[in-house]
Amino acid sequence: MDFHGPVISTTKHGSKYMISLTDVLSKFVITKAVRDCTAATVARFVTDEVILKYGTPKCILTDNGTLFTASIMTELFKKIGVIHLYSTPYHPMTNGQIERYNATMDAKIAAWSNEKRTNWDEQLSFVTFNYNTNIHTTTGKIPFEMMYGRVPILPFDQQEYTAILTQDSQHINRLKQYLLSLTDEAKSNILQ
Repeated sequence: MDFHGPVISTTKHGSKYMISLTDVLSKFVITKAVRDCTAATVARFVTDEVILKYGTPKCILTDNGTLFTASIMTELFKKIGVIHLYSTPYHPMTNGQIERYNATMDAKIAAWSNEKRTNWDEQLSFVTFNYNTNIHTTTGKIPFEMMYGRVPILPFDQQEYTAILTQDSQHINRLKQYLLSLTDEAKSNILQ
């Protein structure tokens, strides 16, 4: 997890920074545009955007910034049972995955934003969705698929006008097997 910014320019909503968290295995990213980079903002992000939507992570890796080492963060992680790992000081490659994502986002947000770049926060969810629904070069997998166990249905995909709903008593078992195979293949690709 990391803060990025101040991003390009302050938006009309007052956003100056982007906070993001990425899953190490699937490369799925969660982002939010925020006004400041404080421990309270991190705590709200972890609670509202991560835990309440995806569940509690086992551990979170951050840099040694004072906002991540603040007592509010220590207490939050302790209460929810998250192991807080810190990157090696003066060695940004320890948290290189999120740093690489931030660099990718800058170019994409700049391309999608208005001329004065005052609406980048409105484009962030679209850019994040685009990132999560494309094949990641390291894993060879789509982060969205690894997170949800299915290929994303995009707005321009052909869809049928009638929906057929069937019950499948083996759905959970097949889904677990499918996710396990995706995980094994992604791990193999990461090691390569």
